[in-house]
Amino acid sequence: MERNYKLPSGRGGNGLDPIRNVILIRYMKLILKIWRQKNAKAKGAFETYKMDNVSPEMAFLEMLDALNKTLVEAGKDPVAFDHDCREGICGSCGMYINGHPHGPVPAVTTCHLSMRFFKDGETIWIEPWRAKPFPVIKDLVVDRSAFDQIQIAGGFISINTGAASEANAILVQKHKSDNAFDSAICIGCGACVAACKNASAMLFVSAKISQFALLPQGRIEAKERVRSMVSRMDELGFGNCSNTGACEAECPKEIKLANIARMNREFYKAW
Repeated sequence: MERNYKLPSGRGGNGLDPIRNVILIRYMKLILKIWRQKNAKAKGAFETYKMDNVSPEMAFLEMLDALNKTLVEAGKDPVAFDHDCREGICGSCGMYINGHPHGPVPAVTTCHLSMRFFKDGETIWIEPWRAKPFPVIKDLVVDRSAFDQIQIAGGFISINTGAASEANAILVQKHKSDNAFDSAICIGCGACVAACKNASAMLFVSAKISQFALLPQGRIEAKERVRSMVSRMDELGFGNCSNTGACEAECPKEIKLANIARMNREFYKAW
């Protein structure tokens, strides 16, 4: 579908079509297959929704906002989905889209996924994370508090806080600080768990362990940290690493499998 919009006066030469003095915007028609489930105990199912006039410039969550607006205006229950910052930082917006956590575009969170990556007339399947430790709260929203419990078990360092210390007071090798930073950018979205056939959280846990294990400040509590966090991960029902690498492939922040190897080394040394 194509619609023409008249350009404001004085801007005729800046449009995409200066000859006709209009901006051409192509809209898409989509079929959405969305998982609907009232709560963790209720039986869920896919429901079909037809969307017209979807702009390719929309973000994926904006498209869901438009759908919910239509549902609310029709007196129907809107689709529940989790979101917060919509800047690819908080990790709240996790959902399975066409068989991929966060959608088919690598290294992108759902909130940053653009509708330009979908085709006119396409059918899009949307469902929540599928893992026992992530029970469905409603529709596409899952309870990811298991990650919080793992963090509480040891994802911190115990130091006296106050004024910032001199940057060069403790020297850190450049490659170690870089690797620690790369581990610390994990947003805890749960895509690694959703992608793994064993629902393993080892990529998440290893990233949180690595960001401290690589730095001098984290070495003091290293043994206690890895024992506590791995033990809590197992207690919460997450599976073991499947060694398929699906977690790294689907991670929106591209956290590396090398973190899991580092966590295993830390764990063996902790006993």
